[in-house]
Amino acid sequence: MDMIKVGRFISTKRKEQNLTQMQLAEKLSITDRAVSKWECGKALPDSSIMIELCEILNISVNELLTGEEIEMEKYDKQVEKNLIELVKQKEESDKRLLNIEIVLMAISITFFIAIIAIVSFVDMPLWAKIVIGIGGFIQLLASTLICFRIEQKAGYYECQECHHRYVPTFLQSSIAPHMGRTKYMKCPKCGKKSWQRKVISKKDND
Repeated sequence: MDMIKVGRFISTKRKEQNLTQMQLAEKLSITDRAVSKWECGKALPDSSIMIELCEILNISVNELLTGEEIEMEKYDKQVEKNLIELVKQKEESDKRLLNIEIVLMAISITFFIAIIAIVSFVDMPLWAKIVIGIGGFIQLLASTLICFRIEQKAGYYECQECHHRYVPTFLQSSIAPHMGRTKYMKCPKCGKKSWQRKVISKKDND
């Protein structure tokens, strides 16, 4: 997806509606800085406001994602192309998030070990050791929760019984027994429990 092209298209359609960036932002309850980022090709509109944005600009979501007006005879083909591109972008984003999770957890554990070493071997008052130890534990806990959240949201889990792929709830993902990224959970489709592996693609055997 060409973000520069999409940005220029938004700018053109905004001007056709005789709206400033500030006026468009006010209609969408966002900042004009966000609109500026779209039009500069630095970001895409959030999915939660795409429909409202398209109504204001008098375009379709498909045209927004394409960055140009689409002739009716080409519409269905372009819809399919845009959907494939969105899926591809999500998969790439999920892969990056899972890599960030690994790095974040490694840094967090290393930092916590360093804190334990300092508390154990450096001569300091007891209260200082307690404060430093609690601080180290809090950062480890916070990092762990962030990693759990990333692992829950990025990609999908595949049931080994019916091969359904889905995103579990945060609680389900967090408390499930696991080995690495493989977790023992109940499938929402077939209702059976199995060791479910993390996958990136939503392609399913339904």
